[in-house]
Amino acid sequence: MATFTTLVVFFYAIFILRVSNAGDTITVDLVIRDGETITSVGGSFELGFFSPVDSNNRYVGIWYKKVSTRTVVWVANREFPLTDSSGVLKVTDQGTLVVLNGTNGIIWSSNSSQPAINPNVQLLESGNLVVKNGNDSDPEKFLWQSFDYPCDTVLPGMKFGRNTVTGLDRYLSSWKSTDDPSKGNFTYRLDPSGFPQLILRSGSAVTFCSGPWNGLRFSGCPEIRSNPVYKYSFVLNEKEIYYTYDLLNNSVITRLVLSPNGYVQRFTWIDRTRGWILYSSAHKDDCDSYALCGAYGSCNINHSPKCTCMKGFVPKFPNEWNMVDWSNGCVRSTPLDCHKGEGFVKYSGVKLPDTQYSWFNENMSLKECASICLGNCSCTAYANSDIRNGGSGCLLWFGDLIDIREFAENGQELYVRMAASELDAFSSSNSSSEKRRKQVIISSVSILGVLFLVVILTLYVVKKKKKLKRNGKIKHYLEGGEANERHEHLELPLFDLAALLSATNNFSSDNKLGEGGFGPVYKPHATQEEFPSLNKKESKPHQRGRREDFKELESLHNEEEGDPPPLL
Repeated sequence: MATFTTLVVFFYAIFILRVSNAGDTITVDLVIRDGETITSVGGSFELGFFSPVDSNNRYVGIWYKKVSTRTVVWVANREFPLTDSSGVLKVTDQGTLVVLNGTNGIIWSSNSSQPAINPNVQLLESGNLVVKNGNDSDPEKFLWQSFDYPCDTVLPGMKFGRNTVTGLDRYLSSWKSTDDPSKGNFTYRLDPSGFPQLILRSGSAVTFCSGPWNGLRFSGCPEIRSNPVYKYSFVLNEKEIYYTYDLLNNSVITRLVLSPNGYVQRFTWIDRTRGWILYSSAHKDDCDSYALCGAYGSCNINHSPKCTCMKGFVPKFPNEWNMVDWSNGCVRSTPLDCHKGEGFVKYSGVKLPDTQYSWFNENMSLKECASICLGNCSCTAYANSDIRNGGSGCLLWFGDLIDIREFAENGQELYVRMAASELDAFSSSNSSSEKRRKQVIISSVSILGVLFLVVILTLYVVKKKKKLKRNGKIKHYLEGGEANERHEHLELPLFDLAALLSATNNFSSDNKLGEGGFGPVYKPHATQEEFPSLNKKESKPHQRGRREDFKELESLHNEEEGDPPPLL
């Protein structure tokens, strides 16, 4: 009985030790079997065995723990799947991470060659699976890390690029399909030849080129800009060349992924809808297709046709070009001969050409850059390598200019070498264009000036007429006298005082009818016909009152209006 109790306690202790140590770590004494997992300390990522949708194969992978839809970001044995659930993940005494099958055969292993002391494996909160010595958490001393061997996903904090000292190439390779994580047909990697740029390939064929980094973004990716989700940077030094990004808000879940159909896309997880939304895509439209317009052809997605030859160039094969086959591009109207008089034509708002055959110097000015290019007969174009703070650095092209497109915003300036005769033609064309532009401006200003004067004069005349009309009415009453009063009051007969005295018997009380608000009212004792001496007279007091009123009105009007201001 005592022996049984001892065994129970022993196995319980082992179980507790296993569970407590296996939170985010695997040691030499512990393994992860199919069905078991480890989780990063913050609960963001989980590692274990999984099967893709519609597949029975088993793989060791890392996926988001907090995302309801399982989304795998890294796979260990992507080329060597297990066909059953007998797999085991462990770390050896030499610090090598291995996946074993049911017969303890190694089907996958990490390639660490550094000496190990008490090695262990830890899943970090960033999603990085690392092999390290004991508790040494210095990234520079990791024996191995999954971030150095990405599959189809770039996570925040991951270096996407090359270590030029060790030759380590961190690049993306697509899944073959949604249910097969083995390497597909597409790769996305940093190309260090010439000035570094990101190249997407289908097999060996280039399908998309990011353009060179210009200090703010890749030249062919104008949508890359400051945003509230993440910050990004590009590192170029004597040891490393890489692109990376970091979250500004750790609660945001975002990933950059190369899809099985060859699209480089950024997704963000939305808890409310419990799904991924497309945040941005590198391949936006047809003009992002590599070299769509061929050499010296320029693509503009808003034009029809999309492709045109650059100024001073003509289609290499006109018939094919007119049949919308632009692949052979354009050739110079006048070939370069490296004679005196050659110069450059400036293009603005463009994506810089493929930099595979280019040279750069980060310390030169644009003027020095032009001088060096002009002094080398093989140099076909130049530009600033960094557009920040007014521009700096020098980037030269040698050979044909390929993969140019026009942007509505965030494009760059490119200076293309041209023969002397072409420069003269450009100069004449530009002079004519400038002359036409000036003529249009002068005509427009003149027309606007005339219209302005017409409006001012019209307003002045209308205002003057209104004032004259008001003054005329006042003057009419002031100068018209009896005629105006008689004309205005023909319906009211006027009598002299003698007639009124006679008719009312000297305003006798016998003739009084009554009194009102305007005084007494009398009844005449005879009609007008019986008194032919009754004559109409103007009402002097009434007329004087109206004249006084209009004089006062005229005075007030003049005080309010004043004299009209003189016209300019």
